Parts: sequence; C-alpha cells; structure tokens
Amino acid sequence: MNKINQLFANNKDKKLLSLYFCAGCPTLEGTGDVIKTMERRGIAMIEVDIPFSDPLADGPVIQSAATQALKNGMNLKTLFAQLKEIKDEVQIPLVLMGYLNPILHYGIEAFCQSCVESGVSGMIIPDLPFKDYQDIVKPIADKYDLRVIMLITPETSEERIRFIDDNTDGFIYMVSSAAITGAQKSFDDAKQEYFRRINAMNLRNPRMIGFGISNKQTLEAAQSNAAGAIIGSKFVTLLNESQNADEALDKLFAALER
Repeated sequence: MNKINQLFANNKDKKLLSLYFCAGCPTLEGTGDVIKTMERRGIAMIEVDIPFSDPLADGPVIQSAATQALKNGMNLKTLFAQLKEIKDEVQIPLVLMGYLNPILHYGIEAFCQSCVESGVSGMIIPDLPFKDYQDIVKPIADKYDLRVIMLITPETSEERIRFIDDNTDGFIYMVSSAAITGAQKSFDDAKQEYFRRINAMNLRNPRMIGFGISNKQTLEAAQSNAAGAIIGSKFVTLLNESQNADEALDKLFAALER
C-alpha cells in the first residue's frame, strides 16, 4: 500500500502534523538530516519543496528559501540522489511539492520513476491543469503507485471539489485561504465557515489543512476540521534562523503550545 494511504488508514482518529521545507535550504547537503530529524521527532508526513525560480503560490519566506536553495546548487537530480541515500531509513510518507516546469524538463515518467527509486510517495504540482493531470500525469503516476495531491481553496466550487475527490487518491490539500503562503495568528469566521462547509460534504478522501498555521489557535482549528495540519512558512523561518532541525522543531512545538 502507498505510504500516504497507509498513514491515513492507520491514523483515522489521530490529528496528524505534516511539515514542509525547501530542499537545499539552509544547506545543500542537509536535506536528508532534516527529514530524518523530523521523523524522529514525530512528524507524520513531510512535504519536500523542489526549489523553483518563480514560485507563484508562495509568500516571501518560502520564496527566499527557494532562492537560497538554488544558489546552494539544489536541483531535481541532486534532490533525488539525496533522498535515495536515506530511503531505507525513512518510513513516513514523503511528498514532493514542485511546479510543473522543472518536472516537465526532467520528464514526467523519469520523474515518477525517480520518485519510486528515492522513496517518495506522492507529489503536489500547484500549477498542473486538471485536464493534463487526468490525461497525462495520472496514468503515469498510477503506473508507479504514486499519489498526485490536488489543492482546494475557499473559492473552489462544490462541483469542482467533488470532481477532485472522485478523481484523486491519497488526500486533498485544503488551502486555508486563496492568498499566498505565510503564517497567520488566527483563522477568521470566513475561514472557519469554509472548514465547516467542506466537512459537511463528507468527501471520500481525507483532508489536510495548510497555509497560515503557526500557533495553537490555528493548529487546533485545522486539526479539528481535517485529518491534520500542514505547516510550512513558520518551520522554514525557524529552520533558517537556527540552521538546525532539532532546534527549529523545539521552537515550533513551543509556538504551537501558545
């Protein structure tokens, strides 16, 4: 069974915590250590960003991390080599987040094959048109037992959400708002209503809520309305400040208790 499906099947009543970071930042060679540290500290799933020069959906924190990673020399070939080195040491699901351009340049089938060889369970491609997903990417991903995770926002129609739910597997990434990534102090009434509306749809796929989670209030709001939460910008900031994954996690866990 794919590790993503296994994670949600085995933790139906547990509120999961997934973290995002940018491969190659703060250091080129530190990616594997960051991943292993996260798993050791109890993170359920890791979203590994493929740095790109034009990350449209990302705020300044993640854009800065991607710029630094590219300066450090990170690219897909290097990332897959690093992940392959730790494949046998990591049991939790790894999900690559990347924009379509570098993946097309690498080759979709080659990308999927490299994912399997390096222990990756799925991918998030924010700018992948759904028709291209269905016609081109999904058949190849299915061949390699990989999950292509789709995003929904408060502006996504119910018809579109149900269509995504019917045609994807793994989990649905619920973006808390239509804005770019970045930490928020709380989720307003409109976001809370969005969470309740999606809950009422009784979707087939589990959901993870991301964008803006940085403290106890936003974490609990996300985890009470989905299978779990995804934290990105807050952890990336702490990791860049401390240059040490354990220290960054200590500070993150402390922030999530306040």
